[in-house]
Amino acid sequence: MMNWCRLTAVMALLAAGGWAVDWKTLKPQGYVSDFAGVVDPASRARLESYCAQVEHATGAQMALVTISSLQGEPIEDVANTIFRTWGVGQKGKDEGIMLLLAVNDHRSRLEVGYGLEPVIPDGLAGSMLRQMRPALRQKDYGDALVAAATSIGSAIAQAKHVAIVPAPPRRVHPSPGESIPWPLIIGALVLISLLMRAGGPRGYGGFGGGGFLPGLILGNMMGRGTWGSRSSGGFGGFDSGDSFGGFGGGDSGGGGASSDW
Repeated sequence: MMNWCRLTAVMALLAAGGWAVDWKTLKPQGYVSDFAGVVDPASRARLESYCAQVEHATGAQMALVTISSLQGEPIEDVANTIFRTWGVGQKGKDEGIMLLLAVNDHRSRLEVGYGLEPVIPDGLAGSMLRQMRPALRQKDYGDALVAAATSIGSAIAQAKHVAIVPAPPRRVHPSPGESIPWPLIIGALVLISLLMRAGGPRGYGGFGGGGFLPGLILGNMMGRGTWGSRSSGGFGGFDSGDSFGGFGGGDSGGGGASSDW
């Protein structure tokens, strides 16, 4: 009986080891490594561009990482292992910082390199993580990362006495009800009908061809890219040529903060 219990215990340990993740085998995908697959493409593009700006302006490197699960390990150990394996920050300066989200565990960690500990002390790191909670609870992972990256970049830029264009917020897309303003269209059609009748068989004001003015009114309405005051422009402020060139061998001693949501 005792031998059977021992065998069962050994098999359980082996099974547990088989499911464990070797965090050192993870490879960076860029400034943003979305292993959990929760960051939308638009937010990822903004983050990549913004992190490149921060590095170009200050020399500091940011790594934004998502994983599905910690596999039962402390988030502090996981973050430090990935940070040191990748070498976030330039070697010798150690000005790197990693934001890790464990999605299924609802845990977050800001791992700060040696060189940035005076700029982002533990208290400030904890405050940055707490500011992410509302967006994370609504599963707006892209927005949460953009907000955190902007706070981190601003703190570093202020300490370095340089200016960085803030990462723009998520672009607001019109809802289905806003995309086609039926009351305006119906009103315009009624107006067009009245104008054409008033203009006689040759159309409004003698312009002919079905009426130039009615066509202009309808064309202007249908040609609008967005409705109201919403902007349809691009993100702006970033150089599309910015790209990730790899991390530089930085180190961290475990400074930073952890939180949940």
